[in-house]
Amino acid sequence: MNNFSIKNVLKKNTMIIVMFVVYIFFVIMTNGTIFDSSQFTALITQNAYVFVLGAGMLMCMLTGGNIDLSVGSFVCLVGAIAGVVSVIHLVNTPLTLLILVGIGVLYGVILGYLIAFLHIPPWIATLAGYLAFRGAGTEILTSVSTTSAISNFPADFLAIFSGRVFESPAGTLNIPCLVFGIVCIGLVVVLNFTSRAGKVKKGYEAEPMGYVIGKSILEAAIIGLLTYKLAMDGGIPTVLIWVVAIMVFYNFICEKTVIGRHFMTVGGNAETARLSGINNKIVMFVAYLNMSVLTVIASLMVTARFKAANSFAGQNFEMDAISACIVGGVSAYGGAGTVFGMAIGATLIGIINLGMSLMGLDQNWQKVVKGGVLLAAVVFDIWTKKNSGKK
Repeated sequence: MNNFSIKNVLKKNTMIIVMFVVYIFFVIMTNGTIFDSSQFTALITQNAYVFVLGAGMLMCMLTGGNIDLSVGSFVCLVGAIAGVVSVIHLVNTPLTLLILVGIGVLYGVILGYLIAFLHIPPWIATLAGYLAFRGAGTEILTSVSTTSAISNFPADFLAIFSGRVFESPAGTLNIPCLVFGIVCIGLVVVLNFTSRAGKVKKGYEAEPMGYVIGKSILEAAIIGLLTYKLAMDGGIPTVLIWVVAIMVFYNFICEKTVIGRHFMTVGGNAETARLSGINNKIVMFVAYLNMSVLTVIASLMVTARFKAANSFAGQNFEMDAISACIVGGVSAYGGAGTVFGMAIGATLIGIINLGMSLMGLDQNWQKVVKGGVLLAAVVFDIWTKKNSGKK
């Protein structure tokens, strides 16, 4: 426990502290509007795609700072195809979803092959998709609709990606939502204490009991506040279930599996990884196949939220996903990063987006602010590595 100190705790949780400071700033600047129950729901529903795409972008960046520039345009194309299949040709929702996932897998296989086996630089291969998919999606939409949009999606399609779990009228307390929150609090507290107990049992360095208690209380308060706010605004959005499931799954992959360690190793030193028996090509292939499938899920979320497919869907989504990773501490050079850190980065980006919108800030200034935040995160990453002796 010799390395435990307040300084180290603050350093380790810098972005979490920044996130809370930024949120308090917007509470003040919006006269408390951002604290309304409806805004908690908006924060989740409007930014769910960032978490999903961020999870995929994280896996790409771990392999050596690689990115996928095509995700925003692919969101547009998938939405357009979903509209044609589901609305125009009246294909049932299960089959529609199967077709869309199949398209995502097909694109992922092609993209992964080009990058991993033909050694085309990722930014070039995905830049081609960035240009082509937007045009293809727009062409599909304009060919079937004079408004370049397709609406009237089936109710069951919308419910899967934009509904609520046990929905209730806004302003009334949603009991299932509160029960879900209490269960989550219990799980978090149990995991905190069992994790510490496991470290102590194995003789590893462990946090002081007081720190674990304080951390558990703070996390319980945050979860309790979130679930209460959602309970007062109709219940848990289905996209939150999607986001939580994806975050838990990818955190498990990165922290507990061999393939997760392979991503880290390849990004840290590709040649060392190859000499140690890791198939670098397969790792790269899986990263981009995974990114394509997650992009399909993100597209379905966005299409369901707007209840329509349009040619503007997905604009700058690739930048939001990359920003979430960088701000969340994912190394721009690869080999380092966590799902939790990316989630913090995505939340911070979401708070900034929502706060500036509520303030009525001009879109151009919003881009300036987000660009500044991204640059500051990169500078901070380089500075911390330099001061810790890493290169």
